[in-house]
Amino acid sequence: MNTTTTEPRVLIYTTSDCSECRRAKAFLRGRGIPYREMDVGRNRRAMKEFQRLCGRGVPLLLLGGERLEGFSEKFFLALYEHRRTR
Repeated sequence: MNTTTTEPRVLIYTTSDCSECRRAKAFLRGRGIPYREMDVGRNRRAMKEFQRLCGRGVPLLLLGGERLEGFSEKFFLALYEHRRTR
């Protein structure tokens, strides 16, 4: 079986007053996982994208087409590793 390892793009929708968002970003930084943050409270474009995705709450993480609503280290790592080996 021939698999390639590529880093999936991580996009995280947040708000500045969200403690789960801060925890998720700290986790990503601590693991050296690059991410792009979209603050839906401060950025109109981010809010429109969040609404288009039918986001129900933050954090909302997108990993190469997969989504994770809320944050769980266990679920994030499982999804991240799955996306890396595609």
